[in-house]
Amino acid sequence: MNTKLPSVAIPRRSSENSFKDSILPILHKHKVVRLKKFDYRLANRLEENLQKLRCKVNYHALQFTKSIKIMGTKLVERLRQRNERYIALHLRFEPDMLAFTGCYYGGGEKEINDMAKLRKQWKNIPHRNPEKARRNGRCPLTPEEVGLMLRALGYGSDTYLYVASGEIYGGETALAPLKQMFPNFFTKDTLSTKDELRPFSAYSSRLAAIDFVVCDQSDVFVTNNNGNMARMLSGRRRYFGHKRTIRPNAKKLKTLFASRQNMTFEVFKAKLKRYQKGFMGDPMEMRPGRGQFFENPSACICKKSNRV
Repeated sequence: MNTKLPSVAIPRRSSENSFKDSILPILHKHKVVRLKKFDYRLANRLEENLQKLRCKVNYHALQFTKSIKIMGTKLVERLRQRNERYIALHLRFEPDMLAFTGCYYGGGEKEINDMAKLRKQWKNIPHRNPEKARRNGRCPLTPEEVGLMLRALGYGSDTYLYVASGEIYGGETALAPLKQMFPNFFTKDTLSTKDELRPFSAYSSRLAAIDFVVCDQSDVFVTNNNGNMARMLSGRRRYFGHKRTIRPNAKKLKTLFASRQNMTFEVFKAKLKRYQKGFMGDPMEMRPGRGQFFENPSACICKKSNRV
């Protein structure tokens, strides 16, 4: 690691031949190569044996460091000691997420100014129409909306909820309705001591990795924005024996939340359940070949079971 490594930029969704032609010669010469970017660098569809190799890499060869796995497992054990089952929620309501999506949540001039400052960190980011972004389902639900969705889906106040998140925009005020609906509310900070988290706290990626471990082991995983982490978790949970992943149907739920004051909770619940069909993580919900491969590794999942 002290030597200067050759760095190569790979175009998005490159074929296997691109890797053989441009990367393999460098790898043979230097024994190691640094890829400047690695997300979406490989084409979604490859020859079947390569897809299976891809799964061995994604789900077996790549491992978190020992310290991250130990910390994540500790948090899972502490949750299981309190209750046998728990839901994990990837809330994704951090300021940078809201700024990047261009969404607006009614916070007036303060929110507009906060988001404008944050958006300056990205070069060439296009201007986004907040109403259009929400209409197209690109805006995360608020913590309160997530809570209402879960309650409408039948998860009661006795549900144990682990929330994977960084700094929430709006802080405790924004989280208050969700905590009120689900008082058994936990995060990595409430399940551990400051000393335990100190080795990881200066690195957001390490903290996210701990959340990844806890979300992966949950009985139900709930996403709030279908980003890379949520998609990777969804694919991993499919690969290692199906475990439910719930995705909000944000396009449909937008109008439902806007009009919920004009209906009883029973009507709201019935409509929400109807809108969520196809977004509840049922085993055959996503057809083979649909979505990104790491979200739907269908080539590596047996089509039939040998169980009697």
